[in-house]
Amino acid sequence: MIGKIDNGTPFPIGASQNLNIDQQGRLFFGMNASGKPPCNGEIEVELQITPAAVSAQVKSKLGAAAQTWLQGQLGIGNSQVSSSPGIAGSASSPAVATPLPETTLKVSNTPLNPGLAEDLNSVPRRVNDQFKNLGDMVNFVIVGPQQKLQAALRAAHWQLADQSTSVAVVSAAVETYENKDYRRMPMSTLYLFTRPQDFGYEQAEAYSVVASRHHCRIWKAPFTWNHETVWVGAGTHDIGFEKDQRNGKVTHKIDPAVDGERDHIGESLQQTGQVGNILYYLPDQPVKEAKNATGGTYHSDGRVLVMFLK
Repeated sequence: MIGKIDNGTPFPIGASQNLNIDQQGRLFFGMNASGKPPCNGEIEVELQITPAAVSAQVKSKLGAAAQTWLQGQLGIGNSQVSSSPGIAGSASSPAVATPLPETTLKVSNTPLNPGLAEDLNSVPRRVNDQFKNLGDMVNFVIVGPQQKLQAALRAAHWQLADQSTSVAVVSAAVETYENKDYRRMPMSTLYLFTRPQDFGYEQAEAYSVVASRHHCRIWKAPFTWNHETVWVGAGTHDIGFEKDQRNGKVTHKIDPAVDGERDHIGESLQQTGQVGNILYYLPDQPVKEAKNATGGTYHSDGRVLVMFLK
C-alpha cells in the first residue's frame, strides 16, 4: 500500500503506518504496483486521525504520569525522601513524598468549640477495612449541609469516584469517545462508624489517575453541631504501587506524609470561597505514626483540620 496527498510524492504505507501530515489536501491510497492488476478486488483501509495539538497534549500527560510513578516507586525525580521501614515480605523501597505546592492555607487561631471538640474526641482515630484492619487516619472534618459540601468539592475540582469497576469501564469508554479525560477511578471501600464511606472524592491528572491521585473518603457523623451536619473524612495521596500485605496483590502506595494531603484538601476548598473558618484541632490520643490497612506506613502531627462551610 502506498499513499500520496493530492499530486505530491507517493510515500510507503505497507500493512500499517504512522504518518505526520503537515499539509492540507486529499489523501489517496493505492497498491504499490504498476500496470493493470491481474485480478479484481477491494482493499479495506482503516484511518485514524489525531490532531497534532491533541497528540502533544497526550505525550505531556503521559510524561507527567511516568514522572509521578517514578517518584512514588523509586524516588527518582525532584521529590523528598523520608525513611520508613520496608514492608515485611517485600523488598524495602524508599517512601517518597511527592511534593505538593507550598500551601497557602489560612488557619484561624480560634479555639474549637468545647462541645464540638468533645464530639470529635468520640470519633475513631482511624478507619478500617472489611476485615477490621485499621487503616487511614481521620484527618479532616467539614461542618455544613450535604448540598453545600458537594458544591464546595465540585468548585474545588474534586470529582466523585466511580463506585464500581464496571461503572468505571463504561465511564472511561464514554469519556474517551467524547474526547474527555477520565479521572474517576474507583476506590476501595473503608469503614467508619461501622459503615462504608458515604462519598469518595478524588483529584487527578488524566493518565496519572491509575497511579497517582489525591483522594478522600467522607462519612456523615452520628452527631450534629449547632444543628449542622458534621462530615468526617480521611484523605491520602496515592503516589505509586506496593504489595498489599493482606493478600500479596498490588495496591496503591500512599505518600507517608499524610498531613500534606490534609492541608491540600483544606487549601483547595478554601480557594473556592465557600468555606469560612478553618482551624486545627488536636484530639485525644492523636495518631502520629501508623500503617494503613494494606501495610503502608504513614506519619502525622496528629491534628485534624476542621472546616466550616459558609
